[in-house]
Amino acid sequence: MILELLLQICLFVGALLFTAAVLFVSWHRWKYQGDGNDRTLAFFHPFCAAGGGGERVLWAILQALGEIDQQGLPMKIVIYTIDPPSESYKSDVLEKVNDRFSLAISPTLDISFIHLDDCAAFLERASRLSMVVESWGTMRLAYAALVRTKVAPKIFVDTTGCAFTYMVARVLFGCRVLAYVHYPTISTDMLSMVWERRRVTYNNQAYIANSRITTFIKLVYYSMFAVAYGTVGSLCDLVLVNSTWTFNHINSLWWLVALQRKIKVVFPPCRISSDTTRTGPRERIVLSIGQFRPEKDHELQIQALSQLFQKHPTLKGSITMVLVGGCRGPSDEARLRHLQTKAKDLDLESSVVFSVNQPYSVVEDWLGKASVGIHTMWNEHFGIGVVEMMSAGLITIAHDSGGPKSDIVVPLDGQPTGMLASTAEGYADAMHQAFTMNNADADRMRKNARLSAERFSDEKFNLSFKKEILESGILQ
Repeated sequence: MILELLLQICLFVGALLFTAAVLFVSWHRWKYQGDGNDRTLAFFHPFCAAGGGGERVLWAILQALGEIDQQGLPMKIVIYTIDPPSESYKSDVLEKVNDRFSLAISPTLDISFIHLDDCAAFLERASRLSMVVESWGTMRLAYAALVRTKVAPKIFVDTTGCAFTYMVARVLFGCRVLAYVHYPTISTDMLSMVWERRRVTYNNQAYIANSRITTFIKLVYYSMFAVAYGTVGSLCDLVLVNSTWTFNHINSLWWLVALQRKIKVVFPPCRISSDTTRTGPRERIVLSIGQFRPEKDHELQIQALSQLFQKHPTLKGSITMVLVGGCRGPSDEARLRHLQTKAKDLDLESSVVFSVNQPYSVVEDWLGKASVGIHTMWNEHFGIGVVEMMSAGLITIAHDSGGPKSDIVVPLDGQPTGMLASTAEGYADAMHQAFTMNNADADRMRKNARLSAERFSDEKFNLSFKKEILESGILQ
């Protein structure tokens, strides 16, 4: 009798809470709803003025939307940023985009920015339960952004991979959701990595990798997060992914949009070198392109150079490694200082050059001089820097995983277009092979790399993006 009464009370309370939630969501949507005729696309990209590959995708999308706008489908663009406001912010950003990416945005496209610099703390990295805490932070930021928009945009566009913002946009504000996914927040590879305890990384610390109990706890945590991630991902109306590798993982996790065949591969835009004829000797430079983020694993590059010189001492002094990248904030700057210290500790201070926050003209200069390109990110979603190096004719050594393995450094007509490695020793051997290769073989590999890279041009992205977004009907 008592159990039956408790059950009835629980059901009653549950029904009340459910009804209250439905009423709150309905009221919230009504409060912010527009008239239905305003085609506004709101882009969630807090670091929109940064100079990385993700920002290139953002602005290439806006270039394509500007062309659609000019063709008779008018729209308004809102970009959420954590940069502080200034009178010249918009013109400064557009100038930087043109300088960094050579992308010109239509002057008739209505673009405005909503500044969330007072909410930047929401994006601080967490030392424990990082995926949950950081996802909660993005939800808070998305809510603040949408509230400040005053009228809910028709389409919420996420170009940063913050999937839990979709719940805020779709459920509380009634927005359609378009996502361009660079990299799944969690993947089956990450689950396998934890279970096998095979690797200490920036998100799998040593004390976890070495303990069965903590490994099991983290596996449960990851599995629960994967279920939640798949649920919020399924709120999307259209999902664009940047590689076959990303497609396979998103397709397995975001089950509902996968069933509806709403996941499409659109390779990201890469700047393809116009100089396709250069052959012959280059300077003995190993070039790395990528922001100074932990997952880029620049330390592995420095360790590989050290191993190269240990195995072949006569090469020291004749080969220079140049690391070109951007720093987004204090954490990246601290990481850069650590790398500089690491190079000094390995007696590589005169062999490693850091080129930080430089305009793309400087990157182009290095691409024109270097002989070898190096990329060390494990399971990178795609690898725009890899494409840029191949397009410029560098003999490129990429990580044997992710997009570089599945889509980029693949044979062309049975001929190699680059090399793959995964350990410091493997990279050292590949660099040695690249610098000792005869000129005919080197020129053949450079030519194949250039031809292969043409699959990822700005023009190809522009056409693919417009095709998918127009065919989906999401703009209607």
